[in-house]
Amino acid sequence: MTAAAQAPIALDPLARDSAAEGALLRAAGPVVPVVLPGGVAAWAVAQHAAARDLLTDARMVKDARHWAAYQRGEVPANWPLIGLAVPGPSMVTTDGAEHRRLRAIVAQAFTPRRVELMRPRVEEITRALLDGLEAGLRTGERVVDLKAAFAFPLPMTVICSLLGVPERDHAVLRDLYERFFGIKPDPEGIRATVAALNAFVNDLVAQRRSAPGEDLASALLAADAEGGALTDAEAAATLRVIIAAGHETTVNLIGNAVRALLAHPEQLALVRAGEVSWDAVVEESLRWTPPTSNFLFRFAAEEIEVGDLVIPAGEPVLVSYNAIGRDPLQHGVTAELFDVTRDQSRHLSFGHGPHVCPGSPLARLEAGVALPALFERFPDLALAVPDGELRMSPSLVVNSLLELPVRLR
Repeated sequence: MTAAAQAPIALDPLARDSAAEGALLRAAGPVVPVVLPGGVAAWAVAQHAAARDLLTDARMVKDARHWAAYQRGEVPANWPLIGLAVPGPSMVTTDGAEHRRLRAIVAQAFTPRRVELMRPRVEEITRALLDGLEAGLRTGERVVDLKAAFAFPLPMTVICSLLGVPERDHAVLRDLYERFFGIKPDPEGIRATVAALNAFVNDLVAQRRSAPGEDLASALLAADAEGGALTDAEAAATLRVIIAAGHETTVNLIGNAVRALLAHPEQLALVRAGEVSWDAVVEESLRWTPPTSNFLFRFAAEEIEVGDLVIPAGEPVLVSYNAIGRDPLQHGVTAELFDVTRDQSRHLSFGHGPHVCPGSPLARLEAGVALPALFERFPDLALAVPDGELRMSPSLVVNSLLELPVRLR
């Protein structure tokens, strides 16, 4: 069966219900034809087994030269998601030896040993942020946006400290990336956002080329791998990826985990009683409400059969982590439930195969430090509004709350 034989599902990020979207896709099959904003046709991988197989299939490539509609000029340059679909030459857009070269340079900074050495700095930043929240509580500030005051500044400060980006630029980057991951049909705004991000990273590359420091950006520019060091264009694209993935994933992981625990007090009680580890909370949060809703794109370099379906050559494919995270064929009949006691059968929320996220150890470390510290400092933490009133970001890509109002008590 090809796309023509199955009616495509329209994905509307402006009417976000991540769980409902995932369930709809999953029920439609292992891979599903979809229509993205702007009328762009694609396929969504919606079941765990299919995702695991396709993410290691050499016929699924990252090079947009295999995207037939894009090469024919049918996808406009101002398409709202173009910066995510075709982000420039980095480890997320290349394959084979070129991908291994670019990934090897980045992966040197995120080995488990090097990430563990960051723990004291992560703990220091966490304490400082919690001190700020506590100071506000003493002055009567009992309701705060935990995303803005804690979940965002922690990973942004960590990744920017690694790259040597000054604190004065953190808010600018947050605003740019929120617009970058968004879906507003504003061609001029899209161009301006992409241009501003490009200008920021190009300037950072130029600064580190002329005056290297002790930061990760300088180390990336100085690093070499088989096949050569990073060009300026590769370095800029790589830094965009590191900044985006280095903060956005963890912001959403922390925020979504806090929301899940507050909405499931019986689960939180198990953790506080020491019956379940915080590591289990992190993994269940990643599975149940993954930080990334849908990841763009891979491309079928040739026709690929998935069960009785056929993905034609040249078609773009996104992975719906919303759908596969709650697949009952992988996680059992309770897959729709948030359950920190479940057997931690492998989820795919950080990807799988050659392109698995190299920064996942850092995200796990930050969440593993932040969550217990937060609930220890504020044991009576509670949502300041009913869970059903929390608003999701209007994005097809990130599974993010617009804000997380909590009562510190």
